[in-house]
Amino acid sequence: MDFNNAYNLLIDKLQRWFAETIKLLPNIVLAVVVLIIGILIAKLVRKYSYKIIQKLSSIQTINKLFSSFTYIVVIIIAMFTALNIIGLDKAVTTVLAGAGILGLALAFAFQDVAANFMSGIFMSFRRPFDVGDLVTVNDKMGRIEAVNLRDTTLITLQGQRLIIPNKDVFQNAIENFSSTGKRRLDFTVGISYGDDLEKVRSLVKDCLTDLLQRDLDKEVEVFYDEFGDSSINFKLRIWLNSVHQADYLSAKSEAIILIKKAFDNNDIMIPFPIRTLDFGIKGGEKLSEMKLNLLDAAVKEGEELKAG
Repeated sequence: MDFNNAYNLLIDKLQRWFAETIKLLPNIVLAVVVLIIGILIAKLVRKYSYKIIQKLSSIQTINKLFSSFTYIVVIIIAMFTALNIIGLDKAVTTVLAGAGILGLALAFAFQDVAANFMSGIFMSFRRPFDVGDLVTVNDKMGRIEAVNLRDTTLITLQGQRLIIPNKDVFQNAIENFSSTGKRRLDFTVGISYGDDLEKVRSLVKDCLTDLLQRDLDKEVEVFYDEFGDSSINFKLRIWLNSVHQADYLSAKSEAIILIKKAFDNNDIMIPFPIRTLDFGIKGGEKLSEMKLNLLDAAVKEGEELKAG
């Protein structure tokens, strides 16, 4: 093939391309206009979607992610529309199909990360707790420091920072002590069988009337619970007006002090555990009898020595 033929083929090809471009020029202009309008609409959607999601979620990272996601969706729609106008939508569809297969492979590889990420999104809408709440998660008690996309940060009562994956938080029971603003103090007290039960109940309620942390809108509750081995036990329930752990422990300590003082002043006995000691081989022999038996054995041995 000589140079002239090659030159003519190249010129013909360029001319055909130029002619096709001229034919597509209106479509290209329209596609550009559609893309510009799509970008403007995407910015407006991102702005208003961020305002809407803020009312439902308290996690700013998720709020920004959601608004950015809506922005990208609108941009993609505008791009597909523009490419469809100029006839390139099939090529882009092929590329996206390959990207979808790659994304599926990555999803299997990072399924734990994806599970924590999705759990963080669900938690932002469900809102089982807020930052600063006192909670128990996975048998760990502490205050929520931060809720991120992948994990939740907890400051334990001992002062350590505990990072829990969102999947473990979302899939397990959460005990929130701050959500109601109130907390109940429960513990068991035992009294002797010889004490007046009605008197004890009235005495306990009276002595706890002025407990500092007590919720004055709710009465102190005393319920006799069981006949113990050496005592009659009752459950004591006191509603507190604070959910802080320090106030909870302080109220329990003060309640024990007040009950002990009231019992001492009114001759109410908190019995010690009673144990029965069996000194007999066959069982049932009393300790007093054991002393007599030992004494008799000693006397008998003394008489034998004198006789000898």
